[in-house]
Amino acid sequence: MLKFYFHPSPNPMKVALLLEELQTPFELIAVDTFKGEQHTAAFRRINPNGKVPAIEQHGQVTFDSHAILLQLAEQHSRFLAPADAKGKMLSWLFFIATGLSPFSGQAVHFLHHAPEALPYARNRYLKEVERHYAVLNDHLATSRYLAGDSYTIADMALWGWANFAGYILGEKGLSDYPHVQRLVAEISERPAAQRAGKLKERLTLKADFDEETRRALFPQNA
Repeated sequence: MLKFYFHPSPNPMKVALLLEELQTPFELIAVDTFKGEQHTAAFRRINPNGKVPAIEQHGQVTFDSHAILLQLAEQHSRFLAPADAKGKMLSWLFFIATGLSPFSGQAVHFLHHAPEALPYARNRYLKEVERHYAVLNDHLATSRYLAGDSYTIADMALWGWANFAGYILGEKGLSDYPHVQRLVAEISERPAAQRAGKLKERLTLKADFDEETRRALFPQNA
C-alpha cells in the first residue's frame, strides 16, 4: 500500500486532494512538523530535504508535492490534460511550483513568523503573491480550469496554497481575484477535497506555535 507522509499544510494538501480524487488506498503517516519530526534521521531517509509531503510505493520514494502530482497522475492516467493542452497544464503546474508556492511560503514567514518586522521583505513577498494571483485571475477569466476545459493536477496544485490565501491576504482572502476564487470554491466543494480536509482529524498533531515549533520550522534561525 502507498505510504503518504503528511502534515495538513498547503503542499501536502495538494497531494491529499489527488489521492482522494484517485480513491487509491494509502497509509497516512503523520509527520508532526511543529515538533520537528521532519528532521529525524528516519524521515531524512525518506526526504533528504526534510519536508513533507512524500510518498513511498513499491520500494520507491518520491518527494516534492509537484513531483508526486505528476507521478501519480501519469501512473493512473488521470487528471492530465489532453495532448493538445499538455503544454498549458505543465506551464501552469510549474508556474505554481516555482512561483506561487515558494512566494506564498516566504510571505507567510515574513508576515507572521520572522523574529523582527522587515518591511522590505514583507512588501516583496506579499506583492509577488498578489502578482501571481493576478496572472492566474486573468487567465481564469477566459478558462474554466488552468489547462482549459479539463480539471487537472495544475488546478489541484493551485488549490493547495489558494485554500490558505487568507493567511497571507487577510480577511479579504481571494476577493480581489474572483476567477481564482471561483475555481478554488468549486474544487473545495468536491467530495475528494472535503475528504482531504478531514484527514487531519485522524491524527494527533501539535497545534501550539511556540518556541519549539519556531526552532523546528526555522532551524537556521536557532
